[in-house]
Amino acid sequence: MNGQSGPHAHAIYPGSFDPPTNGHLDVIERAAKVFSLVTVAVVVNPQKSNPLFTLDEREKMLRTITAAHPNVKVAHFRGLLADFVKSLDADVIVKGLRVVSDFENEMAFAHMNRSLSAVDTMFLMSDSSYSFVSSSLIKEVFLQGGDVSKYVPAAVLKVMKSKRQAQGRK
Repeated sequence: MNGQSGPHAHAIYPGSFDPPTNGHLDVIERAAKVFSLVTVAVVVNPQKSNPLFTLDEREKMLRTITAAHPNVKVAHFRGLLADFVKSLDADVIVKGLRVVSDFENEMAFAHMNRSLSAVDTMFLMSDSSYSFVSSSLIKEVFLQGGDVSKYVPAAVLKVMKSKRQAQGRK
């Protein structure tokens, strides 16, 4: 690790992003103001079965919604986040927190990642308007015909509607 912090550091923002939400985009944009490079890392997580979007679709949506931020790039990884962080010589892991229970869950991961990679985790509180928004909830509401347009970027909503139509749903 190069040990940098501040405006010249490289941050990794990992997640499944199935689908990317406005809450994710908010964290990405705020991290991009702090770090010189933010890698949005789509995790290939075999424990999360039945994703709505393929890995390629999630990466493409993320590239589209972050296109205005030249210091944001999108990648994917399999395996341990700590190994991915080390492979990119990153300085910090960024995680968004919506509610207190998120912190309780993420704290153990932060300690383990630090133990394995010597990289700290920085937590960003979500904007209060997204504190209840999760990808899982968005998918459930959307697939039941609910309006999620306030919670996902327009480009993501377009892909979601196309996916639903391809699956023969209204």
